[in-house]
Amino acid sequence: MKLTYYGHSAFQLECAGATLLFDPFLTGNKHAEGVVAPEALSPEVILLTHAHGDHWGDTMAIAKRCDALVVANFEITSYVQAQGHGKVFSLNTGGSWNFDWGRVELTYARHSSSFPDGTYGGNPNGYLIFADGLCVYNAGDTAPFSEMAWIGENYAVDAMLLPVGDCFTMGIQGSVRAARMVGAKVNIPLHYNTFPPIEMDIGSWLSAMDAANLPARALEAGHSLTL
Repeated sequence: MKLTYYGHSAFQLECAGATLLFDPFLTGNKHAEGVVAPEALSPEVILLTHAHGDHWGDTMAIAKRCDALVVANFEITSYVQAQGHGKVFSLNTGGSWNFDWGRVELTYARHSSSFPDGTYGGNPNGYLIFADGLCVYNAGDTAPFSEMAWIGENYAVDAMLLPVGDCFTMGIQGSVRAARMVGAKVNIPLHYNTFPPIEMDIGSWLSAMDAANLPARALEAGHSLTL
């Protein structure tokens, strides 16, 4: 399984059966500029954690061009259909589904969700992806919450992707607590250094994780990690 980061919260996961693209905010994402363009990606599946513009991003352009399946909560998939793309699959918090390439479970996330035009985007979520014998947890935009401990108890998480930029999500201290509850083999930061309110020193996060004896790795935009 290959994980490629495109900055902010956009990343691609390549497993044996499909290419999955999460929160494809590329246009306007300074980390993605000169690294990847929306038209260069051809995912079979797009998964959205919530509807905010810095996650919704280029969803419709990519989905229509690639005829990609859009997976998200009911409110988001209904919005996608209203925008003229009917290839969707709806889940709700706590629900899961087995696809040909693996299983998806939609988790809780403590955040908010609305589209750039103000339309309600339903409850925000995270994702557990089970494919190729591995488990990847994308926490989405969230604060720490106690049920994260259940994820760590129930599953052997190979990689956790978690926000660290503070202001709109948890920051360094919160992410350390979240990582400790989940106990992933590697923790990868998201949602930082894109806009002034979430500018931070990622080295400080790495040091805090190291002090807590938690494995961490920060990926530069365009760089990949094989799990």
